[in-house]
Amino acid sequence: MISRREFLMAAVAAGAITSGSGFGQWARLAAQQALREDDILSFKPLGNVTLVHLTDIHAQLMPVYFREPSINLGVGEVNGLPPHVTGEDFLKLYNLAPGSPEAYALTSVDFDALSQAYGRMGGVDRIATVLKSIRAEREDNTLFLDGGDTWQGSYTSLKTGGADMIEVMNALRPDAMTGHWEFTYGADKVKEMVEALPFPFLGGNIRDTEWDEAVFEAYRIYERGGVRVGVIGQAFPYTPVANPRWMMPTWSFGIREEEVQANVDAVRAEGADVVVLLSHNGFDVDRKLAGRVAGIDVILTGHTHDALPEPVKVGKTLIIASGSNGKFLSRLDLDVQDGEVKDFRYRLIPIFSDAITPDADMSALVEKVRAPYAGELARELATTETLLYRRGNFNGTFDDMICEALIEQRDAQISLSPGFRWGTSVPAGSAITVEDLHNATSMTYPAAYRSEMSGALIKEILEDVGDNLFNADPYYQQGGDMVRIGGMAYAIDPNETIGNRISDMTLLADGSPIEADKSYVVAGWASVNEGTEGPAIWDVVEDHLKERKTVSLEPNRAVRVSGL
Repeated sequence: MISRREFLMAAVAAGAITSGSGFGQWARLAAQQALREDDILSFKPLGNVTLVHLTDIHAQLMPVYFREPSINLGVGEVNGLPPHVTGEDFLKLYNLAPGSPEAYALTSVDFDALSQAYGRMGGVDRIATVLKSIRAEREDNTLFLDGGDTWQGSYTSLKTGGADMIEVMNALRPDAMTGHWEFTYGADKVKEMVEALPFPFLGGNIRDTEWDEAVFEAYRIYERGGVRVGVIGQAFPYTPVANPRWMMPTWSFGIREEEVQANVDAVRAEGADVVVLLSHNGFDVDRKLAGRVAGIDVILTGHTHDALPEPVKVGKTLIIASGSNGKFLSRLDLDVQDGEVKDFRYRLIPIFSDAITPDADMSALVEKVRAPYAGELARELATTETLLYRRGNFNGTFDDMICEALIEQRDAQISLSPGFRWGTSVPAGSAITVEDLHNATSMTYPAAYRSEMSGALIKEILEDVGDNLFNADPYYQQGGDMVRIGGMAYAIDPNETIGNRISDMTLLADGSPIEADKSYVVAGWASVNEGTEGPAIWDVVEDHLKERKTVSLEPNRAVRVSGL
C-alpha cells in the first residue's frame, strides 16, 4: 500500500502532466464508457521528434487477453513507487475511474468481468493502423523502436523459429531493435537472422568472450525533424543466467554501466542532440542506471512488462514503460532545441482491438503466416471455470494448472514452474485452446524433468530465485517473477537477505514440514541445464486437460508473504 503522502504527491504530479499529455482525454472517455478509434489515436503533436515504442510483444500476432499483476512488490528504495503499485492503489495513484477502459487495460481490478465489456487488446494489424496514423502525421519526425522479446512466445514463432515474427515486424518497419528471448534460438541462428534484418539489432552490452569484441552494433544515429537522435541498444544483461548458457556459450552480457556511459559520450561526440537508450534491462535497473549515467534523455524500458500511463523522471531522464503483448504502443513527442530536450508530450496508446480498425495489408500478412497452423491453434483442449493468468510476483492460476499437471502426470510430490512474465490470459468460461497453452509454454527448452531433490535443495532454489527478484540492489535482480510451486506451501519475507527469506515449508499432501535431509520427488520444466530429458511441457499439460476436461482452481493460499 502507498502512503497518503505518496499518493497525494503522485496525484498532483499526475494531474499536472495528464492535462497536456492526452491521457486526460482517454480518462474522460472512461466516464462515457465508449471507445472510439479517433479518440484513442488523438494526439496534439509537439516539437520535432516522435519516438514510438513497442516492447515485449512475445510473438503475439493476434489480439489477446492479458491481466496485469495484482502483486508487483518493490523492495528497498523503490518500495511503493511505480511500477510497484497495483490494483486499487494504481487507480488512485493515476486518478483512474474503476470499471473504465484504462482500469481494465492497466490493472487486474475486475479483470474477468471487464474483459467481457472491453474484449481483447493488441494485434499487430491494429498496431499497424496506429503506426500508419502517426507516420502520416509525422513521417519525417518518427522513430519506431522495438524493445525486444519479439520473436518468442507463441506456437507459430516456435514452429517457424521466429520467422513469422521477423516477416511481420519487417512489414511494420522498425528503425532498430534489441533483444532477450531472441537469444534462446541459439547464437548461430540469431546471428543469421540479425544479418538478414533491414534494420539494426543493437546490443552494446554483448561481447565475444574470446576476443572481447562487440557482437552487435552498440548504437545508431538517426536524423529526424532536423534533430540527430542517438539510439543505444541494451539487451537483457543476465541472459546467460535466466536462460541456458549453452545456447550462447561465447557471448558475454552484463549491465556494463561504464560502457553505457562511453556509448552515450560517443553519440554525443558524433553530434547527437538527443540520446535514447533502447533497453531490455527491466524497470528498476533502468531507474538506477538513469541516476548513474549522465546524458541519457530517454530510456525506453522493457523486460519487466510494466505499463505506466506517465513517464517516470530521474533527473533529466524520462523512463517510458510500454507494457507487453502488444497491448500498448507508446508515443513520446520531444521538442529538441540547441541539443537539449525543452519539452515533451506522452501518450500510452491502448490497442483496444474492437475499437481500432485492423490494417488490411497487415491482417492479410498475419493470416498468411498463421495459415499452416490455423487448425491446430484453434483446437480445444478443455474449458476453464477459473480466470487463467500468469503475471504477478507469485503463483498465477495458469501456473497453478501447470503445476497440478506436473504432479499428476509425472507422479511427483512437488512441482516447479518458472516465473516467466510472458503468457496470455484466458477468461473464465472460455475454451482452453492449443494456442492458449503454447502462449504460456512455447520455448526452445521445454523438457519436463522428474528428479529427487532434498528439502535443503528445494529451499536453496526458492532462496536463489527470491534473491533474483527481491534483492534490494536492482543490479542483482537477475530473473523474472518468483518460481511457481505446487504440492507445497512456504512463507517468504522479501525484505530479508538471501538464505533467510524462505520459511515454513510444508508438504500440502499431509501438512508435514519439508525436512532438509529428506528427498522429495519433484517435477518441473524449463531447466537451463543442457541435456535435460522429459516430455515437452505442453504435452504434459495437454494430457492433463484431456483427462480433466474442465479446469476449476481454488485461490492459491500456499504462499504467505510477510514483512511488507
